[in-house]
Amino acid sequence: MAKEIRWTTEAEVTYQKIITYLEENWTDKEVSNFINTANTVIFFIAENPLMYRQSNKKNIHEALITKHNLLLYRVKPNHIELLTFWDTRQNPKKKLKRSK
Repeated sequence: MAKEIRWTTEAEVTYQKIITYLEENWTDKEVSNFINTANTVIFFIAENPLMYRQSNKKNIHEALITKHNLLLYRVKPNHIELLTFWDTRQNPKKKLKRSK
């Protein structure tokens, strides 16, 4: 049975920033592709939360959305908490600073 997905405020904000960037700099096709891929990955996370690699922080996993975007999420007993979307070109040491 799939677990409930809950978005943190940070996940909502970072997701929207990616959409806005794609809308301003790329075509509608790329925007649609990103949204579809993100939705597919989130569906897989809900079905099998441990499917994606675990980060160095307890209960936090990283799912690759595109080669430039990771989705960080936390596995909770009754739900999955989407923490943030992360640009893989940023300093990886700062990746989990805000998502404690």
